[in-house]
Amino acid sequence: MSLQAYQRTAARAEDPRQTEYRLFGQVTRALLEAEATDTSNFQVRIHALDWNRRMWSVFGMDCASPTNGLPEALRAQIISLSIWVSKHTSLVMRNKEEIAPLIEVNRIIMQGLMPQSQAMAQAAPAANPADAAFANRVRGSLG
Repeated sequence: MSLQAYQRTAARAEDPRQTEYRLFGQVTRALLEAEATDTSNFQVRIHALDWNRRMWSVFGMDCASPTNGLPEALRAQIISLSIWVSKHTSLVMRNKEEIAPLIEVNRIIMQGLMPQSQAMAQAAPAANPADAAFANRVRGSLG
């Protein structure tokens, strides 16, 4: 089976949350690989960072649309995250910040996109209470 045939089949079988979850997984995996590479491998880092920023930009633009069906408060939170991702990414590209917070935000969003039973099974307490509070706020906003 060709890759295109697989992608068409997957697109028909997935609901939007599953598609978003899969996309977040692919982008986050690229960020993890970029984080693990030597900072001198600029091309790998920039590709992963740019892909993540573009994904968040699309989500932000979609949430800015009046036809978006999400609750207004959630849309505003996603737009805020999109803006933060863009700013933080710029700092990471200039080696002034780390990739890890981008990965953490993506993982939290992925947990919110999972079916509730699967999310509970994979949830692990954050080591830092501030991180746990942030994670709980993001999870709560996802409903």
